[in-house]
Amino acid sequence: MEWFHEFFSKLYHFEELIRWGGYFILTAIVFAETGLLAGFFLPGDSLLVTAGLVAAVDNNLNIWVLNTLLCVAAIAGDTTGYWIGYYFGPKLFNKEDSFFFHKDHLLRTQKFYEKHGPKTIVLARFVPIIRTFAPTVAGAGKMNYRKFLAYNVLGGIGWVMSMTLLGYFLGRSIPNIEKKVHWVILIVIVLSLLPILREWLHSRKKS
Repeated sequence: MEWFHEFFSKLYHFEELIRWGGYFILTAIVFAETGLLAGFFLPGDSLLVTAGLVAAVDNNLNIWVLNTLLCVAAIAGDTTGYWIGYYFGPKLFNKEDSFFFHKDHLLRTQKFYEKHGPKTIVLARFVPIIRTFAPTVAGAGKMNYRKFLAYNVLGGIGWVMSMTLLGYFLGRSIPNIEKKVHWVILIVIVLSLLPILREWLHSRKKS
């Protein structure tokens, strides 16, 4: 219980969380956010950028080991989400809301999937909440697994590498940027929320 208390107390203090949990906690969060429906509240883009930034200034975190572990976690997470949707899809769409599950997120992802098709598996990686539910919707829709896996690998590697390397190169090129990491996180959060805002405005306009 003490471990969980410390984890949740550090969850949105990214630099503290990374230095406390290292590779293990980062890998677990990436897997849970992409593979478990309850992971939608976990940090994604901003945590990866911060991890890359920390790797640039802290020798205890190697950028290539980090990327390898997180790419595997992202691909494994989406694969888990796919099979959850494949076997339990109809039950999920009829499930009542709870603290860890919101059916609205699933329905919103379904609309996103209907609009963008299979490439949703790649695009969703860069959209908070949608990335958690996209593989489940793909599984529930019985998307061909080989096609899903190809998009999964492409999206997983592209998402992890783009986020961590952005942070890494910022850390390497801008002196003392780790002292202004909160500004970097704020910018990443705003940018990651833009697609959701765009979809919301589009749906409001149609309605």
